[in-house]
Amino acid sequence: MPLIMMTGFPSSGKSTRAAELKQLFEERLLRPENQHRRHTVHIISDTSLGVPHTAYARASEEKNARSALLSAVERLVTREHIVIADTPNYIKGLRYQLYCTAREMSTTHCVVYCALPVDAARQINQSRGSDGYADNVFDELAMRYEEPNSATRWDSPLFTIIQNDPNDTLPFDSIWDAIVERRAPPPNFATAVKPAEETNYQFELDRATQDVITAILDSQKSGVPTSYVVVPNSSEKVNMPGRNLTLSELRRLRMQFSKLNRQAPLQVGQIAESFVNYLNINL
Repeated sequence: MPLIMMTGFPSSGKSTRAAELKQLFEERLLRPENQHRRHTVHIISDTSLGVPHTAYARASEEKNARSALLSAVERLVTREHIVIADTPNYIKGLRYQLYCTAREMSTTHCVVYCALPVDAARQINQSRGSDGYADNVFDELAMRYEEPNSATRWDSPLFTIIQNDPNDTLPFDSIWDAIVERRAPPPNFATAVKPAEETNYQFELDRATQDVITAILDSQKSGVPTSYVVVPNSSEKVNMPGRNLTLSELRRLRMQFSKLNRQAPLQVGQIAESFVNYLNINL
């Protein structure tokens, strides 16, 4: 069943809203008209996964935290479960991979953005003392935060809550309609692009992903270590893991990405950037 991704700065109120969502879902599911729905609601959080705030201070531990989240979502996203991912979800690459997991399970998803100015979030974090993030970790996460964009498939439907506006409440009826009743908001006309013809799409998928792999391998031939690689047709860079990547490793990831995106095509212009985001999560 549905996957709900919470996102926002650290200490922006995501966990409070996630708990509120869980309660609202459970109350709605108890109504007589919903007795036929056999759903249970689950919150996956860093706390439930045993991930400390300090994990975000080191790349290796943060990667393990993401893997734990993805594994938990894959286990729970079934026909009987509504899953709320109450973790930072601060980069679009991770939200993209969660979206792919939901799509692979043929279920709906949405993103709930807890919008709060970074200075207000920092104040809340500091007021929590040892229960909050260390200042350097907070600043690093805030600096790297990538705001959701409703024009992309993985961030849509997008529901934004202005956290410092006491009159702005969770749009629960809209969230219920979008992910349970499957009445998703219509796309903006300006961003609605028809997918490529099936045969042409497969060609574009193969070409764009191969161009990314070729750029990585060409960069490695110079023998000069680099922290990132610029690739064609993407504003995102490939973040290198501190070692050379093998052709077999890149081919395996390319095959996995292609399998995920063959059934529900991306817009052709988004293929390279989506593949880069996929690589950055899995390398």
